Amino acid sequence: MKSEDVLDRMSGIARFIYDVMPSFTSAGYVLLAVVFLMSALVYKLGFARKIKFWQNVIIYAFLFIGCLILTFLAFFLPIVEGLIVAALILIIYRVRRMNEHKENSAV
Repeated sequence: MKSEDVLDRMSGIARFIYDVMPSFTSAGYVLLAVVFLMSALVYKLGFARKIKFWQNVIIYAFLFIGCLILTFLAFFLPIVEGLIVAALILIIYRVRRMNEHKENSAV
């Protein structure tokens, strides 16, 4: 398989990262960072609770290990795009919940 064929099969954001970055190695690290940051944002918006610092460290360590696997899937599947959609939905939910809370406390 030629590298052009592989690039044609990549998902949108992964292809963009590989087109923009100067080397394939750095593009892989950037894709891993994007997947981890988006996963951490989705976790923080949707699932995070107030817990001790060391528990947070453990959770984010396991999240990072899971993101290693997701990064391999993100080459050809829209993983980053799905995380962006999930983050937008959770942001909209948070904003609506805060507005509803403000209305209830004002009454």
